[in-house]
Amino acid sequence: MLWWIGNLVLLLVVVPVLVVLLSRVLGALERIRDAAASILANGGALAGELDGVPAQLATTDRTVHEVAVGAARYGSSVAKLLG
Repeated sequence: MLWWIGNLVLLLVVVPVLVVLLSRVLGALERIRDAAASILANGGALAGELDGVPAQLATTDRTVHEVAVGAARYGSSVAKLLG
């Protein structure tokens, strides 16, 4: 008779708790899968936008060089004035 009580507790308490927990885990898994698919799709679109980056970096390098040359000229002029 005691086995029947144990079986009823198992069926009425433990199994529903396990089903609820499994449902929550599977729901989280689906949300993660959807987010990963979205990241993949948007990452592919972003990769197409990066074609002009090397040219922009070259422009930035030229600008930095020009600023450095101008700053060196300014510094030498100030040094002569304070000299």
